[in-house]
Amino acid sequence: MKIMIINGPNLNLLGKREPEVYGSTTFEAYFAELQTKFKTVELAYYQSNIEGELIDKIQEVGFSYDGIILNAGAYTHTSIGIGDAIRGITTPVIEVHISNTFGREAFRHVSHISPAAKGVILGFGLQSYDLAIQSFL
Repeated sequence: MKIMIINGPNLNLLGKREPEVYGSTTFEAYFAELQTKFKTVELAYYQSNIEGELIDKIQEVGFSYDGIILNAGAYTHTSIGIGDAIRGITTPVIEVHISNTFGREAFRHVSHISPAAKGVILGFGLQSYDLAIQSFL
């Protein structure tokens, strides 16, 4: 089983950015925990702050991986292109958010990813990624 985790803008700042919302663990440290926990799964990780690079990665792995876990960050609420990229691939996508986006600003209540995703997991902190991996097993 091959699963790609794709993180969007500002998620490279996990562990530093708004720890009261996102926690104090870096994603790299958490990714190492996931690799230890899910030894039978080939996990890969990609992060970019650039919308087109996220679309390129979705298209690159979207026909050869068993699953994509996507936290598009703020692009969730603005990117029709990312939603279209998901519709154009065969690999199922789980949309993930660390925080409960519905408990935050109103603009975060809209997702251009959700209609194209297999499912959505949000509000469980970094454990949202763990739950997404489990959904593919």
